[in-house]
Amino acid sequence: MSVAMRRPLPLNILATVFVVFWLFLAAFPFLWTVWGSLKVESDFFSRESFWNAIFGVRTQLETGGQFTTAGYEGAWVTNAFWKSAINTLIVTVSVTMISLTLGTLGGYALARSGHRYAFWILIAALVFRAMPHITLVSGYMLPFFQLNIWGHLPTAIIVLVAINQPFTLWMLHSFFLSIPKDLDESAMVDGCSRFEAFRRVVIPVMWPGVITTGLFSFLLGYNDFAVTAMLLNQNNQTMIPKISSFLGSINDAGNVMYAVAAVVSATVPLFILVLFFQRQIVSGLTAGAVKG
Repeated sequence: MSVAMRRPLPLNILATVFVVFWLFLAAFPFLWTVWGSLKVESDFFSRESFWNAIFGVRTQLETGGQFTTAGYEGAWVTNAFWKSAINTLIVTVSVTMISLTLGTLGGYALARSGHRYAFWILIAALVFRAMPHITLVSGYMLPFFQLNIWGHLPTAIIVLVAINQPFTLWMLHSFFLSIPKDLDESAMVDGCSRFEAFRRVVIPVMWPGVITTGLFSFLLGYNDFAVTAMLLNQNNQTMIPKISSFLGSINDAGNVMYAVAAVVSATVPLFILVLFFQRQIVSGLTAGAVKG
């Protein structure tokens, strides 16, 4: 590196301090929640001293050690949080697969279409995306009650796909626009049908974009509260409404710690997912930002 390109040492130190400080601020709430999930309620929410949450004074008196897994046992075993985790997995995987299937087909068709109506379809999708989710939920409630399917997982999956589809359509449409038409046209000249060119040539090229869109679709279903809370009954709750139910019974001893433990349990998979797919996310977003 040339002398002209080097940054002054004080600037490097300042930049390093800023990054470390920012990382600390970003990570502290989660790390504090993880620490608190291993304490009893009287320590983590102590009004006597902040240090009780750090040293676990009451935790040691009540359990014999500075840490306890009572919150996790109460959430996962006593209150069957594992059922909510399975329901969340079913909902999120279903929403992701359906949204990606419809989004890739629709986005490719609109990107390759030369008709004017393609633009208006995208505008209509954008309008539906801008609508508050609660308006879509209210529109589905009556048919679900009449068909006697309210409270079951397919009801939440249908509504979440309807909410998520405009986003996947727009995002995948932009990815398809970044791929030259000559690529699939050359495949069709070589004997492929339109669908074969789409499946064998275009999809492998834009695979990072599919992964990026799929991850955002997954997060929508995973983190949703309003739709799942209104459309699912107590037996079919996903994790986020289940955590809220723990907080709703705050007067019952220990239930707050169930919620804290459940929050940690629901957050850890997201960290692992993002870390595992970080390269695909970056390459996918970059690919969608540059038109080929």
